[in-house]
Amino acid sequence: MNFNKKTIRRMLTRMCTLTICLILIITQTACTANEKTNGNTGVSKTGFFLDTLCSITIFGIYDLSGELLELSEDELNQKLLLLITDAFKLCDKYEKMLSKTIETSDVARINAAGGKAVKVSGETVEVIRKGILYGEMTQGAFDITIGKATDLWGFREAEAGESTESGMVGKVPEKSELAETMKHVDYRKIEINGSKVRLLDPEMEIDLGGIAKGYIADKVTQFLEEAGVTSAIVDLGGNIVAIRGKAGALLNAEGEPLAFKVGIKDPLSDSGDIIGIVSAYDKTVVTSGTYERYFVEDGKKYHHILDSKTGFPADTDVLSVTIIADKGHSVDGDALSTSCLALGIEKGTALIQKIDGAEAVFVDTDGNIHTTSNEIAFTKE
Repeated sequence: MNFNKKTIRRMLTRMCTLTICLILIITQTACTANEKTNGNTGVSKTGFFLDTLCSITIFGIYDLSGELLELSEDELNQKLLLLITDAFKLCDKYEKMLSKTIETSDVARINAAGGKAVKVSGETVEVIRKGILYGEMTQGAFDITIGKATDLWGFREAEAGESTESGMVGKVPEKSELAETMKHVDYRKIEINGSKVRLLDPEMEIDLGGIAKGYIADKVTQFLEEAGVTSAIVDLGGNIVAIRGKAGALLNAEGEPLAFKVGIKDPLSDSGDIIGIVSAYDKTVVTSGTYERYFVEDGKKYHHILDSKTGFPADTDVLSVTIIADKGHSVDGDALSTSCLALGIEKGTALIQKIDGAEAVFVDTDGNIHTTSNEIAFTKE
């Protein structure tokens, strides 16, 4: 697929400004005897998965076998690049499992089964169960059966030759067609029996786009840690995971490496400015917003976060919401960020305050910043 210049610029801006990790590795006083670090910049690789740019940067790894201690810096870097390549293979594996647009995926097979039960992987069942859980927690504001409505809007990246304001294209569906489609949106009509999934309404379609990236980010993080990685940043299109803190950095008062610094983009800025910084040590940071994925028709903006009741873009007082949660809960951060954007600040704050270990930073339509507590690890710029 050939993207137009605005799309490419928007992707690069997302990578460079949403994840502003200020890695200032000063000394190696935080290293253990068997931990290898690799300089100020780490070893990084990018790829395109899940319809977005993804990057993984490794700054430190624990030498599980003893062989890394004998490697030169160049040899170590090559080994870490191979490790990142294997992590990206996981992204590819789960995309082929969870995408609704890949015909052989578990999700596509469920959608095409006409209401019959379909045997799928345990991972797919796990993600669908999580989607149902957030449907219950949000009283349907988050609904993974909105797939057909999403299709009607046709949101996609603009290709070469397509001139758009945002780098996205789409179409406003006919109201009657959308209304008919919304009759078939109801997460409560998903039936799970062991490894089999059935849609009780055969006209429904599952779309895990609001939760799958977070799930995959958790799986990638688990893989890297099992391989011995002690310091890294995983960024799957804005689903960010900080594995511990800065390898080799000065210790804080508790004797731990300093946290990574993750910038939150200013949704009202076209130049990549940030509203503030999250201090992330073993944390996941996930942002959803209405300011990047949208198209304009007849002078009106239509963003991609749909209201599960009407099928139209959610009428919300939120431009962006960033969820901060413990590492291993990126799947929850993904679902919560989408939910809170649709719910708005008041209801979104109430939801976050019910969940242990989660905090949120909202930016409203006037550019004002709201946080869910005074204890949040967020500093305004």
